[in-house]
Amino acid sequence: MTKVGLVMRKIQFTEAQGPRIFAERLKAIGKELGIDIVFISPERHVSGYDWLPGYEHEKGDLVNYDIVLDQIYSQKIDHVIYTVSGFTYLKMFLKNSVLFPHSFPDPALTGYEMMKPFYQIVDKAIVQTEFLKGEMARHFGVHDVTVIPIGFNETMAKKYYDPKLVVDNRILWIGRDEENRRPDLVIEYARKNPDKEVFMVFGGERYRESMKKYQIPSNIKLKFALSQDEIFTLMNSAKVYWSCSKFDTFAMPLTEALAMGKMVVKPEHPCYDHISAKHSFSGNEKNWFELVNMAASIPLKASIENRDYAFDAFSNTVMKEGYRQFFNEWIK
Repeated sequence: MTKVGLVMRKIQFTEAQGPRIFAERLKAIGKELGIDIVFISPERHVSGYDWLPGYEHEKGDLVNYDIVLDQIYSQKIDHVIYTVSGFTYLKMFLKNSVLFPHSFPDPALTGYEMMKPFYQIVDKAIVQTEFLKGEMARHFGVHDVTVIPIGFNETMAKKYYDPKLVVDNRILWIGRDEENRRPDLVIEYARKNPDKEVFMVFGGERYRESMKKYQIPSNIKLKFALSQDEIFTLMNSAKVYWSCSKFDTFAMPLTEALAMGKMVVKPEHPCYDHISAKHSFSGNEKNWFELVNMAASIPLKASIENRDYAFDAFSNTVMKEGYRQFFNEWIK
């Protein structure tokens, strides 16, 4: 079986969030395609809190090259997908290395200035959206870019879908306690709309501590590090899924929300243009609260149109076909 290394930071492998879910999904797809996806991550110079100075950022990755290369060489791997731009220099050691960015040099994101120099030497990438493909070309002159969505789990989306269980006043938000994700807006919304039940879901246990700095209204329910079964169960019960992030590279919960027939409220930033279905509504800070309330009042339990669109555009089947074609070209 051909081996392909997947290089991610240790913290990305340990959290119950997008990168880890992507890794497991890619490994399962690889197995079906005869590709052994080998997880590789440095063990040192990492922190449980990625906002500490000197930790878990591109410049910190540079000191981990020896550890990463030792793992790659010991497994006799010569094709690598890396998800953090700090590992771009793997290209100096491995001709067949490709970036699948879990973040992107956008001014809305922490570390954007630090990321930019690494992107100057990227020559091949896989991205989640057409928007990111355009940005790679426009800003960094990278034209060898393949678009493959991170497919949602179709089995889960079928197993847990039951519009009869939708709670009409339940609003769901999934994110992190980071300025880019705007948890403060969700808390303000809940405070101004006491008739709504607002679930805020965080991918890691570390946010349990950081969320203590907020005054949390009684109509907010905080959840941490939920399993995929728990996520889909909760997603099914919500009437509205709301994303208010400034910028997103993945937007995985948005595609899952569409697949579960949610009324979706999202930012109007073009990085979300692919989240485009009959009951998906784009807004901003000036009208989000009104949009969320409008979406909650729609006399439907679920949107068949949103669900059909998601299955056509973002399913695990679509992801598998994308990687089948990519691996066929890349691994000669």
